[in-house]
Amino acid sequence: MKPIKPNDMMLQTLARLIILVVLSFSIYLLLAGHNNPGGGFIGGLMTSSAILILYVAFDMKTIKKAIPIDFVKIIGIGLLFASLTGVVSMLFGYPYLKQFFDYFTIPILGEVELTTALPFDLGVYFVVVGSALTIILTIAEDDK
Repeated sequence: MKPIKPNDMMLQTLARLIILVVLSFSIYLLLAGHNNPGGGFIGGLMTSSAILILYVAFDMKTIKKAIPIDFVKIIGIGLLFASLTGVVSMLFGYPYLKQFFDYFTIPILGEVELTTALPFDLGVYFVVVGSALTIILTIAEDDK
């Protein structure tokens, strides 16, 4: 007898909707983090949870084919972003991780505040996404 393959159509359809909402809120938290509660850490955790919802709704093989990302490399990219943000301020004679900001007018968005905290938060975001997914997927792939 052939084993019956489960039909997870409802779970997969809802997962797509949930992931859209979680990723949108995660990006909002990342971008608002230098002035409001949020930032790279919580945004990275939410992005990791959204990607984990994909792994739960679909199987590991399908998602690894759809998202062929080495999350260990993402950790390195994040560390590079976060550390370079601090080093750049030192090159100009300021303390490590000195924050600068200014307001700029962008045609579609209007007046926008740009700050040097955003690249640091982006680095933290990448480190958290990479490390959380590496840890969880390593545990999930353990067959013993």
